[in-house]
Amino acid sequence: MRHLMLLLALIASAARAEDAKPFNPSDYPPGVQTALRYANEECTSQDGGEVTFAPDTVRRIDLTGDGRDDYIIDFSATKCGDRETTYCGTGGCVMKILVTLPDGGVREVFDGYVLRYRVMASPVKRGAARSIRFDLHGSFCGGFGPQACVKQKVISATPFAFKQP
Repeated sequence: MRHLMLLLALIASAARAEDAKPFNPSDYPPGVQTALRYANEECTSQDGGEVTFAPDTVRRIDLTGDGRDDYIIDFSATKCGDRETTYCGTGGCVMKILVTLPDGGVREVFDGYVLRYRVMASPVKRGAARSIRFDLHGSFCGGFGPQACVKQKVISATPFAFKQP
């Protein structure tokens, strides 16, 4: 019975994998496509070959609380040819945040290296801007390497960056 359950779980998993839609940059607005071109340009500059995006490279989520989709682009699982670390280093992986403006265009508000991130729910009210908790390289908090460095930022249409002290 246990083997049968395992077999059924494997079959269901394979079916979901077959149903998964491959990543296609043209599924996103022109501003997001422009941000994704970074991966191609970086890979080309390193003679790396073809870029392969993970299915979850782009996360569509309302960050600013205005009811419009905003975008988190996480290059942590993006491959350049057979290289898996082109977009990552000791400071984390490249991450871009783009917000949708009232005119429908998008603005890049963040471009940096992040170890991990977590989108926080707005504690104030539904529809309010969300904040993101960023786990960064220790140097952004006056330390070094693996030392813990956590920053939190409320997302708006204003660009921001984390500076090393």
